[in-house]
Amino acid sequence: MARPGMERWRDRLALVTGASVGIGAAVARALVQQGLKVVGCARTVGNIEELAAECKSAGYPGTLIPYRCDLSNEEDILSMFSAIRSQHGGVDICINNAGLGRPDSLLSGSTSGWKEMLNVNVLALSICTREAYQSMKERKVDDGHIININSMSGHRVVPQSVTHFYSATKYAVTALTEGLRQELREAQTHIRATCLQPEDVTEAVIYVLSTPPHVQIGDIQMRPTEQVT
Repeated sequence: MARPGMERWRDRLALVTGASVGIGAAVARALVQQGLKVVGCARTVGNIEELAAECKSAGYPGTLIPYRCDLSNEEDILSMFSAIRSQHGGVDICINNAGLGRPDSLLSGSTSGWKEMLNVNVLALSICTREAYQSMKERKVDDGHIININSMSGHRVVPQSVTHFYSATKYAVTALTEGLRQELREAQTHIRATCLQPEDVTEAVIYVLSTPPHVQIGDIQMRPTEQVT
């Protein structure tokens, strides 16, 4: 059943990165249920192909399109956007969900582990954001949406050494989303940018997409409720 406010997205295209498992798969399914064409990308697409078949057999009004993409490789990302442009026109919604954590501390972590986290959590997100915006701009899409799936690690540093570099990349996502929002405003566009933190990301994605085009939701943080005794 279509959610109120989601009708305007029917048959339009959303890109969901990291769509093979977890939050990404759940978001991709929810968008297909709402009638969108969804390109779900990941390094391996076996799970996405299974999910696409499930969505089709369930009779969902949208379509899930699996796409194999190594987000640590810029050429792969650019090739994906080129394929989306030639086959589907372009991206209307970009959901940067893919994220990577490695147990590499600041004092003894490996440089390769740090680079992997930076490549996926920061650079891939930024490249996808840039390419999605350019796709919207060249087609004069003024109501697009860019959603960055973040973590509470982007708002606090916990006393666990193996999470500190990862947390730094997630703080970068917080800063990048706010910077994006400011640049979109400077560009005098109505394309929106939102940063989401768990817990119910899928519901939050549908909520922000269903709001009217003039409503800007910059950030949603879900924190556990403290019990007062």
